[in-house]
Amino acid sequence: MDAVRLDKWLWAVRVYKTRTDAADACRGSAVRVNGNIAKPSAKLRAGDTVVARTKALTRTLHVLDLTEKRIGAALVSEYLEDRTPESEYEAAREKRDNARLFSHKGQGRPTKKDRRDIEKLIGPDY
Repeated sequence: MDAVRLDKWLWAVRVYKTRTDAADACRGSAVRVNGNIAKPSAKLRAGDTVVARTKALTRTLHVLDLTEKRIGAALVSEYLEDRTPESEYEAAREKRDNARLFSHKGQGRPTKKDRRDIEKLIGPDY
């Protein structure tokens, strides 16, 4: 295999969950190949460097091999080398932890335990 579509490769090596997500990221200028903004149909070759921005993380990936078929997570290391600095992962981890700290309790549906407590207070025949 000489070249493969960028969106297919990003999906196949599990950078994005769906191919549509990968294509949307390319259209939104969130993906660069060898320093240039790339369209979803851009041809990717072994040896290229891909910079892909996801929600909280900008990953730098070196293409080792090409595939169009989605592979298991254990095999991803055969197709790419992750050159993302550890500081990038630390920043994303910290951002995620901070979001958890400041999330508001009591939003959404009550849990089963909450519902039982409410029924005890107001009675089951409300």
